[in-house]
Amino acid sequence: MKASELRQKTGAELNEMLHSLSREQFNLRMQKGTQQLLKPDQIKKVRRDIARVHTIVKELAGA
Repeated sequence: MKASELRQKTGAELNEMLHSLSREQFNLRMQKGTQQLLKPDQIKKVRRDIARVHTIVKELAGA
């Protein structure tokens, strides 16, 4: 997901996306713990997506 796509979303949409990404991150961590994780690179991608959303939310709050 690109930052330009995130900037077009509203604050409520970003919060909902952040919630779903956090849930996905939790699920991936549980899969890793039980040795069922098929794509280990997904953890890194989700973590970076969460950081992008946080950055855009802070930009909107400052504007």
